[in-house]
Order: sequence, then C-alpha cells, then structure tokens
Amino acid sequence: MTDRERIFTELRSAVAEKETPEPLPDLPLDDFISRPRRGTGDWEDFKRNFEGVNGDYLETGEDLKNLLIREKARVGYCPEDLQEIISPWLPEGVELRSTFDRSLVDEYDFGVTRGTFAIAETGTIALQDQKTPDRLGALAPWTHIAVVEKSNLLPTVVQAIQSLPKDPNVIWVTGPSKTADVEGILIEGVHGPGIQACFPI
Repeated sequence: MTDRERIFTELRSAVAEKETPEPLPDLPLDDFISRPRRGTGDWEDFKRNFEGVNGDYLETGEDLKNLLIREKARVGYCPEDLQEIISPWLPEGVELRSTFDRSLVDEYDFGVTRGTFAIAETGTIALQDQKTPDRLGALAPWTHIAVVEKSNLLPTVVQAIQSLPKDPNVIWVTGPSKTADVEGILIEGVHGPGIQACFPI
C-alpha cells in the first residue's frame, strides 16, 4: 500500500465512524450588507467584473474559437454532456477528449467543465464537484472554460451563499489562478489555470 492509499484509507475510516456530520454554523445572512459594484447584477455586470480580474468572457461561439486559436490549443478535455455545445466552435485540427487521462496531463491545452452558477457582484464562477466528472480537467490545463447557463446568474455573494448546493466541494473561481507570495509581485497561472474563461449559454 502506498503512502497516499494509506492516508486516504485512514481518512475514510475516520469519516465513517461519524454517524452524523457536525451541523453548519448559524449564519444570519440578513445581517450582511452586499454592495454590488455599479449596476443591477446582470450579465453585463458579471462581464465587467470578470474581465476586471483578467477573466476571458466568451460572448459567442466565435469568441470561444478565437480564444483557442490565440492559445494555439491542440488537445482539450470536455465531458460528453458539453461536447455538443463546444464541438461546433473548435478550430480545425483540435482534438476533444471526453476523459481526462492523468498520465498524459501535459497534453491538455484546455479543459471545459460546467459552472454551477456565476456571481455578478464579484465576477465569480462556482464549480461543483458533483457536476464535474474530473476536477483535474478544470485545474491542470493552462486554459479553463466554464460553461454556465444564463439562468444561473446570482447578483450578490450573499445570494450565492444562500444558494450553495449540498456538495462537500464547491470551488469559487474569480479569474485566473493568482499568487503574490514572492515579494508581493502578482503572478497568474501558478496554482491553476493561467486563463480562466466563461462561456454563458
């Protein structure tokens, strides 16, 4: 048994012993004041705030195609349920794979996954584990494209917290991965995608 397998075996055993999880803390969201940045919390507000954190807002299929051309993408990951949406906009010669082979992680130039909802106030996309067949497809490639249904836009962070699904892992993504650990210099694409795109449908 590898160290990794041993650690996960111990974690699963510890979790199984707990019959009921600890209740979530009582958070009185009505006491929070959310001040959306200019506007009314629509897709235009999301676009402005998303682009303000260096996100790529893909308004049309042509925008998606141009992004892949610009990044010289050749191989991408996209689960089967999204391929019908993405395939018509692939540049010639781009291969779309429906499974993410972790042994070939360096081959993937981009990954496409479903976004659960978007938050206009902050330009944030929520990624839900239960709706992502392979989480690494959203984290490992340099370019990540989140497909978000236009009906799943929430105006404020407070509304987003109130709408959180019952999933142990919901990731909030606000633009590309960033760090400023070294001398306070902001660098993008260190712990995740260097390009974060949103494709509303």
